[in-house]
Amino acid sequence: MKILSKEQIYAADKATEQAEHIPSFNLMERAGGYAYHYLHQRLQNQPVNIKIFCGTGNNGGDGLVIARNLIENGYSVVTYIVNYSESRSTDFLNALSVLKNSTKNWPQLIKSENDFPDIQPEDLIVDCIFGIGLNRPADSWVQKLFNHINESRAYVLAIDVPSGMAIDQLLEDEVVLKPTVVLTFQTPKLVFFLPQGGKHINSWEVLDIGLDRNYLNSVETKAQLIGKAEAKQMYKPRSKFSHKGTYGHSLIIAGSYGKMGAAILSGKAALSSGSGLVTAYTTRQGMPIMQSAAPEIMVVTDRHNGDFLEEIKFDLQPDVIGIGPGLGMAKTTQDAFKNFLKQNESQLVLDADALNMLSENNDLLELLPQYSVLTPHPKELERLIGSWSDDFEKLKKAEAFSDKYKCILVLKDAHTIVVFEGKYYVNNTGNPGMATGGSGDVLTGIITGLIAQQYDPLTASIFGVYLHGRAGDIAINHTGYEGLTAGMIVEFLGQAYLDLFAQESEKK
Repeated sequence: MKILSKEQIYAADKATEQAEHIPSFNLMERAGGYAYHYLHQRLQNQPVNIKIFCGTGNNGGDGLVIARNLIENGYSVVTYIVNYSESRSTDFLNALSVLKNSTKNWPQLIKSENDFPDIQPEDLIVDCIFGIGLNRPADSWVQKLFNHINESRAYVLAIDVPSGMAIDQLLEDEVVLKPTVVLTFQTPKLVFFLPQGGKHINSWEVLDIGLDRNYLNSVETKAQLIGKAEAKQMYKPRSKFSHKGTYGHSLIIAGSYGKMGAAILSGKAALSSGSGLVTAYTTRQGMPIMQSAAPEIMVVTDRHNGDFLEEIKFDLQPDVIGIGPGLGMAKTTQDAFKNFLKQNESQLVLDADALNMLSENNDLLELLPQYSVLTPHPKELERLIGSWSDDFEKLKKAEAFSDKYKCILVLKDAHTIVVFEGKYYVNNTGNPGMATGGSGDVLTGIITGLIAQQYDPLTASIFGVYLHGRAGDIAINHTGYEGLTAGMIVEFLGQAYLDLFAQESEKK
């Protein structure tokens, strides 16, 4: 699903008006009408007290349309206009005029904290105060209104975006109205998936308001949301006449004393993602551990007997190498890593201590093969690209890093984002149960295993992140959040593949 920018949303509105030869107010009527039907389908004329808070711009106009439809259909509605500005948009005034002509239940004006209404926990609040155009923090008394609503414990439905949230920047000292659900028009907003913005949102749903399909199909967006439909298109079916060599050879360079679990998890994930062959390269003391824990994985070791790798030399010709999980930061390992990069010609997936070694030796970044995949968590990313003031700056700095080194960055978080060639691929699978040791090692193995099967590195990264999250989503049905372990994510990878082709009725 494409994630439109603010400018593209405005352009989509204009394209729809021109294609359908309608004024902008008709589009407001349509959006507000669809939002009303969303509410009506769920309420079914239940006797609930509905309070609609409208701003004085077009988002407020949407709220007035929703209010009029609810009133005309017998709902108990009180509408408030939050008078944060004396200016009114033209379409807001049109919506207000239509509302006043159709009912005597006119809106009440809120000018200050003294006008705040009483809100009960059983009320339904519809938030239409600010829309996508917000570019500065709300006035202090309006922020107090947000807090008043937040503290009420009422069910809050935000229309398009939560009021107080900008969609293309982080506002300094922002206070955001925290909705129960965001009903967002046509496309989710990028800020929903970033930690600093997403923390305000419990859940969201997209409401298709019928914007011009020609524009939506042709516009090129910077960000794309990756869900089941997108992942399914990436899947490569297997041929009947194939063998283990058809699906590639993955080499996992990982593990050290006390951290052999990282090598085991990465290797098993490469196998379970479909790699035909997997070899682990680790320390000598790690060999019996690997051989007993994962008999399907071949093992090669260095020539030393230390707790950490002291050299990385092998006679194999793997299709791809995953390197980093559990390696440690010993000086001998760093030297071995540097020498390895100088002679390596294989495709790389780098994680954990491999990333830490790169961040301590920036000159090594120049040695990475083109299209290497780097999978940092937030702290590892900060060591690579430096600190950032907000999530939008983080993305810009990650994009610049990716462009400079011609690498693919997998920014691990609640919504992992793959960054490459100026594009953001936002993952929509995964859950808080996956915040557990070893989960990142599993992702490294999955991406490595997919590249071994001749998925290009970008597709392997996007698809691998999806499968990783989906396996975790399926697993928590059996474990709950707290009981989920990284090993269980590996166990449910097969189910994640099957889920790509499961019909909704079957899953129910």
